[in-house]
Amino acid sequence: MSENVFFAAFFFPAAAAVLVFFMKYVSAVLQARVRLAQDEAYRAIAAQAVAAPAETAAALAAMGGTLTQMQSRLIALEKILKEVE
Repeated sequence: MSENVFFAAFFFPAAAAVLVFFMKYVSAVLQARVRLAQDEAYRAIAAQAVAAPAETAAALAAMGGTLTQMQSRLIALEKILKEVE
């Protein structure tokens, strides 16, 4: 009987210690995965932030071209209207 008591007195605290260390290890792994996912999200946001000014510049250039065409057509229309007067 004393062997069982000795075994229980040694096994249960040792098992609890192993369980605590295992849970700490799993927690560290999960935290690392979450941190990696956050870093990936920040990188994606940074890439979008870098691409946004280039897209805006391209859209403004296209609008500028369209505005120039409209201005030239308006000038031609004004000339026609002056000739009609």
